Amino acid sequence: MEAKATKTKIFEGVVVSDKMKDTIVVLIERYEKHPKYGKFVKHKKKFKAHDAGNTKRIGEKVRIAETKPISKDKKFKVI
Repeated sequence: MEAKATKTKIFEGVVVSDKMKDTIVVLIERYEKHPKYGKFVKHKKKFKAHDAGNTKRIGEKVRIAETKPISKDKKFKVI
């Protein structure tokens, strides 16, 4: 069997928390048109991402990429 090559998910967002060791919380905002009503709706979601050495600070824009699970909640890393 051949291994399927999957495209890695990459998101851009803003750091909202850097209090944990080697972990940051990134807020991702999407702006989508509602399929039925046509109104534009803002969707927000927070992801925990691995940040070795705690280099990022609150308010910084970062890019995160999906990776194999690092812990129970962390499935992204800072790129």
